[in-house]
Amino acid sequence: MAARLARVRERIENACARARRDPGSVKLLAVTKVFGPEAIREAYGLGLRHFGENYVQEMERKAPAIADLTDIRLHLIGHLQSNKTKKAAQLFCSIDSIDSARLAERLNAESIPLEAMIEVKLSPEETKSGADPVDLPAIVEAIRSSRYLKLVGLMTVPPWSEDAETARPHFSKLRELAGRYAIPELSMGMSDDLEVAIEEGATWVRVGTALFGRRKPMRPGP
Repeated sequence: MAARLARVRERIENACARARRDPGSVKLLAVTKVFGPEAIREAYGLGLRHFGENYVQEMERKAPAIADLTDIRLHLIGHLQSNKTKKAAQLFCSIDSIDSARLAERLNAESIPLEAMIEVKLSPEETKSGADPVDLPAIVEAIRSSRYLKLVGLMTVPPWSEDAETARPHFSKLRELAGRYAIPELSMGMSDDLEVAIEEGATWVRVGTALFGRRKPMRPGP
C-alpha cells in the first residue's frame, strides 16, 4: 500500500503541476468500501486520515475495530436513505451525498454537527444518485439555514469510461455550479480520472482501487 499511495500522490502532484495548482489544494479521500478495517488501519498508519464509505451498515460493522483511531475522519459518499440519518450522523463527520432539502432537514434534526456536501447528478444514467441542478437552490438554502450542517462542497460521479476525458464536461459543470453558489470544495475524480478532475478544479479526489487494489468482498463479522 505504501508504494500505491506514493504513486497516487505522485499523480496528484503531476496533475497539479500541469494545472499550475498547489498540490496542497487537493485532498485525498481513501475509499474503503468493501475493504475491512485492517485496510483502514494500514492506510491510517501511512498518514491518511480521511476515509470514504458508501453504506451506513457497512461502516457500522467496521466502526468498533477502528474506534481507537481518534482523529480519523469518516465521509459518507454513497446514497443515504432518510431512515438511516440517525446512524449516519453518529458514524460520520461528513455527509458528502446529500441530494434533497428533506434529507438535509432530517440530518439537521439529529442535532450533531456535520460537514455537508451536495451530490449533483450531471448524467442521465438511472443508476446514478444525486440532485438535479435545478433543485440546488432549495438544497443550498436548507443546509445554510440549518443549525448543525455546514455546507462545504459539491460532489459528482460521472459515467464510467475508459477515456478519462469523457468526464471533463461533468467536472467543468460542477465547478461552474460551485462558483454560482459560492461553494468552496469540489469532490470529483476517482482512480481512473483524477488528473482530469484536478485540471478542472477538484479539491477532493476519491481513490479506492489505486490505493487498495481490486475490491474483494469483506469477510463477514462474528
